Amino acid sequence: MCGICGFVTDQGNPETMGNILAAMNGSLAHRGPDGEGVYLDCFAQGGGVALAHRRLAIIDLVTGDQPLFNETGRLVIVFNGEIYNFQALRQELVAKGHVFASRSDTEVIVHLYEELGPACVTRLRGMFALAIWDKERRELFLARDPFGKKPLFYAAIPGGLVFGSEIKAVLAHPAVTPRLDAEAVAHYLTLQHVPEPSTGFLGIASLPAGHTLLRRDGRTHIERYWQMAYQPKLTGSVASLAKQLRERVTEAVRLRLVADVPLGAHLSGGVDSAIVTAVMAGLTDQPVRTFSIGFAEEAFSETPKARAVAERFGTRHTEFTVGFAEARSVMEAVVAATDMPFADPSALAAWHLCRLTREHVTVALNGDGGDEMFAGYQRYWLDPLADLYARLPNALTRRLVPWLAARIPARGDVPVEADWRAGLKRLAQAVSLPRAASLVRWGSYFSPTDRLALLRPEFLKAAGPADSVALYEYTAAAAKAESPLDASLFADAAIYLPGDLLVKADRMAMAHGLEGRSPLLDTELALFAARLPTRLKLRGLTGKYLLRRAFANLLPPGIAWQSKRGFGLPVAGWFRGPLRDFASDLLLGGRVAREVARPEAVAALLAAHVAGRADHGKRIFALVMLELWLRRYF
Repeated sequence: MCGICGFVTDQGNPETMGNILAAMNGSLAHRGPDGEGVYLDCFAQGGGVALAHRRLAIIDLVTGDQPLFNETGRLVIVFNGEIYNFQALRQELVAKGHVFASRSDTEVIVHLYEELGPACVTRLRGMFALAIWDKERRELFLARDPFGKKPLFYAAIPGGLVFGSEIKAVLAHPAVTPRLDAEAVAHYLTLQHVPEPSTGFLGIASLPAGHTLLRRDGRTHIERYWQMAYQPKLTGSVASLAKQLRERVTEAVRLRLVADVPLGAHLSGGVDSAIVTAVMAGLTDQPVRTFSIGFAEEAFSETPKARAVAERFGTRHTEFTVGFAEARSVMEAVVAATDMPFADPSALAAWHLCRLTREHVTVALNGDGGDEMFAGYQRYWLDPLADLYARLPNALTRRLVPWLAARIPARGDVPVEADWRAGLKRLAQAVSLPRAASLVRWGSYFSPTDRLALLRPEFLKAAGPADSVALYEYTAAAAKAESPLDASLFADAAIYLPGDLLVKADRMAMAHGLEGRSPLLDTELALFAARLPTRLKLRGLTGKYLLRRAFANLLPPGIAWQSKRGFGLPVAGWFRGPLRDFASDLLLGGRVAREVARPEAVAALLAAHVAGRADHGKRIFALVMLELWLRRYF
């Protein structure tokens, strides 16, 4: 787990290239506090390639420094991530005559590339972002893991290409200037994140999850190498498939326990992290270290559930409580960590959770991905109900119900999943949008209509269509799936997972030099989950049915079959109370109101929220984080 960066160029001399590389690598110091390494290959005619690495030592603490080379020195690699099947791959490569100089998983990749070329990534089971330079072919190869757990950004520069684990490293190259991408900002206002490959910066792109990039002879070629497949469906009894699922989850967790440093687990109180913790406890001799975040507002805090799991498995448990002051104190830090507009409020809690965790361990397992793999979100069972509702007369669905919903006072003092009012207020939007855009239906911050009312005409023109609904529609249509549920799962795994959840997981952890591992996003396990019959993912109003059933006897009573609840923060109450003036002063006197949104629309939004006529907590948070991002980068 580290940070990488570099560039290839036909311009510059060794001293200039070295200085630029040092600045880029220095911007990633938080990702690798245990060491750094650089490589320069300067061409006789000017220019060359520069690679750099910041190390967070997890495996092979003595001989795993990077860059690493193959036997001849022709290939050089910098790598960020973990390869969980590297020992088996190493045995294959040794049998073919390859000679290793270290015990690290990184060296396995460079030898595998020597054997297979770009196709080597199809053999890697893990999380990764990597860069390999072929000195003879003058070829730069970049790759990113199937789900996008590890980030990788790039930009074209005169005569070359620059890349880095974070956008800040790309911006550290003097040929890259930050320019606002209005279309990306418009998507952000709807989705709470910027969808890949956009970043919020014109000219800087995210290499999409499951893709490779090859740069040779001045040309750049990007190619997909991995995609979820939902057909053909698995057959067998429920008991048999549950047994197979237990075995696969256990294997995925076991693979992620390999480390030469202390490990722990993030325990949220939900079923996914409870399962990971339970399996860890069964595979280790020592008590598992577990860490949880709670809130003073009891309706939002799941620490009692997390505590019950910790007691059941005898973990060494540590908790931290986040209030409005702790949340406010790290808003700028979260912006600096993500480098992009990012409006998932749980990132504020995750920041503190990762800081706390790093005080005790270097690696933490989590339950990320369970909802996208096994259909855990509430909206998956709401979607077919909304489709039935849409068949009712328009006078009811488009006029009467929205009229009534608008007159029901907003709450905001409970998580949205526990508030029937929130669902009722979404019904009109749900029936007007296609099922393929499930997240936009139920989870958008500013709907396409809201966005039109919010944004300045000149910003709308610059943003263009920014059609978040179409983004989900054509992504879902590309799924190798026959059911609407599987198509939604595919779209969420392709858009929401790498754009939101994994951004939060990686940046908040790496800001503190902490490695996060996600067993439920193991590719072999994910492909098994994809091919499960949909009735074993969603049964009635119960998502993750087979996953819950497979581990029900292992978990404490009430945990396995509890309803899904997101990791929400009480931002609505905070923006009506202690953070009200902060939000008002920031937004009404800032760049959002001057350049992006109509000031009267922002003022009306704030007033309606404070008066309790509407719950605009998440919308206000999105505008606050956008304002802080604009101030930092532009």
